[in-house]
Order: sequence, then C-alpha cells, then structure tokens
Amino acid sequence: MTQIKFGTSGWRGILAEDFTLENVRVVSQAIADHLKSVGEADKGVVVGHDSRFFGERFARETARVLAGAEVPVYLCRQDMPTPVIAFEVIRRGAGGAINFTASHNPAEYNGIKFSPSWGGPALPETTRDIEQRANAMLGEVCYRDLPLDQAVRSGLVEEIDPLPAYFAALRAKCDLAAIGRSGMQVIFDPMFGAGRGTVDSLLGEAGLAVQTINDHRDPYFGGMPPDPSPAHLGALIKRVQAGSGLVLGLATDGDADRYGIVDADGSFIEPNYILALLYDYLLRRRQEQGDAARSVATSHFVDAVAAHHGFNVRETPVGFKYIGEFISQNQIVLGGEESAGLSVRGHVPDKDGILACLLVAEMVAVEGKPVGELLADLYRRVGQFHTARINLHLSAQLAAGVGEKLAALPRSLAGHQVVEVVRTDGVKLILDNGCWALFRKSGTEPVVRVYAEARSASELETLTKAAVAFVEA
Repeated sequence: MTQIKFGTSGWRGILAEDFTLENVRVVSQAIADHLKSVGEADKGVVVGHDSRFFGERFARETARVLAGAEVPVYLCRQDMPTPVIAFEVIRRGAGGAINFTASHNPAEYNGIKFSPSWGGPALPETTRDIEQRANAMLGEVCYRDLPLDQAVRSGLVEEIDPLPAYFAALRAKCDLAAIGRSGMQVIFDPMFGAGRGTVDSLLGEAGLAVQTINDHRDPYFGGMPPDPSPAHLGALIKRVQAGSGLVLGLATDGDADRYGIVDADGSFIEPNYILALLYDYLLRRRQEQGDAARSVATSHFVDAVAAHHGFNVRETPVGFKYIGEFISQNQIVLGGEESAGLSVRGHVPDKDGILACLLVAEMVAVEGKPVGELLADLYRRVGQFHTARINLHLSAQLAAGVGEKLAALPRSLAGHQVVEVVRTDGVKLILDNGCWALFRKSGTEPVVRVYAEARSASELETLTKAAVAFVEA
C-alpha cells in the first residue's frame, strides 16, 4: 500500500492511483487528530481547492470527515487561489487550512496542502506528525463522516467566499491609483487556474484596459502543466510580441501562488531578477527598511541589492515555509525563491503570485520604464548576475552514487577554488570569484538538480558545464 508522504508543499499524488477519495479521507482525519493534539481544532479549518479535476468533491469529502470529528469547517464556495486561503486562515483566526492543489504540476496530479494557524505552509515537524497518523490508519475505516447537509444544518460547516476580504488587503498593499494613472496596456494569463478574475479584476478596477487569455476553467490546463515558465507561456509571449502597445504580460500558475512576467518585447523575466527588482523598488521608492530572505537555491542578486542599501539577507532551505516564518514574524521586507515564490512584510507568509503580478505592474507604472530597462539600471548599480537550473535525470547507478560524490567534494570547480561549502539544503560550493553551484538530490526520483550562478553569461556556461560534468562523471 502506498504510504502518505508530505514533500516541500504538501502531499501530492496521481489521481486514481495514490490520490484517491479513501486516502484523502484518511489524511483529513489525521489532520483533525493533529489539530486536536495541539489544541487548534475548535478554531475551525478553512477548506478549499484549485481548478483541478474533482477538487470540489475532495473538498466536500474533507468537510464531511472534519465535521464527523466535530471540527468546524469554513468551506470555500468555488475554486480559490492558495494565497487567498492562507489570508483567510489568518483573518478568521482559524486553526488551519486544507487546500486541494498540486500547484504547477500536470493535470493528472492533485494534492493536499495543510497550513497551520499562522497561515504559512506546515513545517516538517507538523507534516511528520500528520504523516505518521495517516500511515497508521491506512486500510482501516478510521473516520466518521457526516452527510454534508446535516453538517451544514448543525453549524459545523459554513460556506464562505474569502475573495472580497483578500482583495481589500491587496488594495492596501498595492498602489492601484499609480497603476491606473499609467494607462499602460497589460495582458494576463491565469493558465486556466484558480487565479481567474484576480489580477485582471484589480487592474481593471485601477482603470486599465486589461486583456485576458486562458481565463476559463479547464482541468487539463490546455494540455500543459499550469507552470508560468517560458516553456508553457507561449501564447502569452506571442501576444506581447505581436505588439499593439502591450507593455507587460503577467501570469499565475494553477493555484496562483507562483507568477510569470513577460516584458514589453516578449522577453520572459526570470523570478530571480524579479525578486531583486522588487526588493530594490520597495527600498528605494517606497522607503521600506529591512532585510530580505531567499532560499539557498536563489540568486545572490538579492544579496547585492541588500548590501547596496545597507541590509542583509537570510538564507533558508528550499521551501517557502522557511521564508514564511520570517514574514509571519515581521522580520523581512521581502522573501522569495527562484521558483517564482514571493511575499512581503505584512502579507501572508506563503507564496502569492497575484501580489507579485500587481507589484510588478506598480513598479513599471511608477518607474515609467519596461522591466528590461529597470533590470539594466539595477545591473549598473549592483553588477550583473546570470543563473541556470538543470534537472539531471540519472541512471539508477549514477543516482545511487551521488550521495558518496557529494561527501567527497572537489577543491576547485571551473578553474576556481572552493572557498566555502554550504549544506543548508543540498551542497552549495562558493567559489573564489563569487560564483556558486548547488547540487540537490531529489528524494522521490533519480534526479539531481544543479543550480549555478555567475557574473557573466560566458562564466555561467563554463561553470554549468563543470557542475554537470562533476555529477555525471
């Protein structure tokens, strides 16, 4: 029998294989038991889902199980972005949230993301407890589920619409008036996901004439993963390149916690660059004061911006939950990951692609320049940074030997001495010229992720080749 295993962002599985109604019921009961053990069950649980197949059914089954365990449920009426659910947990003072989403994964996947009462993704000690409880109950009828109509009549289940309160919060965090004054033309692609009617609605409210594509629900996501990367944003990029005055292309992934940015010339702007640009914008234009946080796999471009303004950067393991802790404790201005996760001080301690899109629109409107020009300006002030990420699919033999290899590291790479080894998450080699390479082994498949950063394109090419050769040798 397949064991329940929570990864970086929850438990994910393939529909009808391991992600089944029965397993969902078991995990829901395990979460109910966990909440009772930590004294949070009486506060209730926000339950929601993104636009994936069967999301409503999974959410309703979970509501029945929680109600059977006498845990109050706030059930979202429609598919809902992940950051909206995170916001509602905090606003309502709930004990946590159960969100059915597989984020940017292909359509055949679904998942459960559990967020505790502080609103961020659950930390490892929490997910370990839920895993253990769930796996101990697999194959048994371990829950009592109430019929949904009975649960509603008894007051244990309440249907809610958390969008209005979330929109009100975004209006306070983004300068919609400045965006409106710009009169710029923007196109938004929610990738058939739960972000439909969010970014475009607020930009329209600001006064912009926004074009929107892929804005109906499609559980197949148009036949591609709902991942806002260049490989899957072809339609958006082509529309921007076609001209007609478009200044900016914006996208969100399947559950709208990640973002994609396309510049006026059709260039995709890497999240690494967006993090640095927005941090600089918040410090310079909004006069924010404070540090930033990034994962160990994220560009040091943010570090250069922090140093330029006299601040520091906190480095975390991969997984937004670690950055979210700093957000929830009000310790940083901005936190982000190279995988298009971002949030800011005073907002939810989870990734928010909707907020990211609106902040980029505000930055372009206030600065009066396209993103590429803003990036060139920042390069002139703090220097250039070039990044790469490669997924190496290895043979079983090579994959088995990676651990040994990373235990016996080279003293030099690409002709430069290794001056520091960071083991925050994987193995990161810092070189004497300021470049670095990071190696992280997947826990679920024979894949090694290689990240690299250099100060020029040619230097990056040399470093990347050397890093790949080290793994494959």
